[in-house]
Order: sequence, then structure tokens, then C-alpha cells
Amino acid sequence: MATEKKGKENKISYKVDDFVVYPTHGVGQVTGLEKATIAGHDLDLVVVSFNNDRMTLRVPINKIETSGLRKVSSRQIMDTAVMTLKGRARIKRTMWSRRAQEYEAKINSGDPVLLAEVVRDLHRNVGQPDQSFSERQIYESALDRLAGEFAAVESIDKGNATEKLEAVLQAA
Repeated sequence: MATEKKGKENKISYKVDDFVVYPTHGVGQVTGLEKATIAGHDLDLVVVSFNNDRMTLRVPINKIETSGLRKVSSRQIMDTAVMTLKGRARIKRTMWSRRAQEYEAKINSGDPVLLAEVVRDLHRNVGQPDQSFSERQIYESALDRLAGEFAAVESIDKGNATEKLEAVLQAA
């Protein structure tokens, strides 16, 4: 009975044109709600479009919670993420491969504060040693995801969001 109630709550909570976050793909926009029969099961689906990747995702409403699909963070959570960017980088003295796995897990969590930690830890100021190719890729991936959600919260385009986040990093 409880799962039926949750399913109905989820159906109501997502509307067309809402911005949502899917942890492994970043920010997308709800483009519709559909009913479909897949493998003999009638499903209610939330249709999410990711314009950057030119991809459309259909998430069954009863799987929303386990898939990690969520609404865009509140301004308060985004402020916490920006404060995290201003903090001191915390780089563990473990092997790069282990740290890279931890960074990837944080990126795929979709949590803006964890994304900010990755961006903060991998950011290089002028005069600091160059990053390896994989460090740069992970940094850019985390910054891209964080900027996407920051842009949705602030109602600005992603380019401006990236500039604002990088300005915070430079000032730190």
C-alpha cells in the first residue's frame, strides 16, 4: 500500500518543463508523462530530455526513487555547494586510481555538495602544477554537472554558471 501511495506522489510531483537531475546524466527537463506497455506491463513513465547529450530517458514512476531521479536542488543546497568550493582542497595521499574512483562515485551520486568537493579538490590555479589528462577529464565532468544544476537553480545559461563557479574558485 505504501509503494502505491509513493507512486502517486511522484506522479504529481513531476510536471512538464520541470528541471530534474538524473545522477549519471546531470540536469534534464521533463518533456512529458506517458503510459506504455513494456514486456506486458503497463507503466507510467516520466520522459526526461537531456539536450546536451541529445538523449531522452523514460523512467518508470515506480522506479524513480531507486533510479535517483530528483528535482533540482534548492537554493540553500546550492549555496552550501558554493561554500564548499571556497574551502580548502582536501587531497588524500592515496594512489591516483583509488582517488579517481572516489571522484567518479561522487560525480555519479549527483549530489551538488559532493560535486563541489571534486571540483574544489581538482581545481588548479595559475602557478600550480599541470593536471594529468584523467584529472582534467574528471574535473571538467564534475564542473559541467555542477554548472548544469547551478544554472537551473539560478535561471541562467550554463556558460554563465560555469564562469561564476570558476570565479568562486579563483577567489578562494
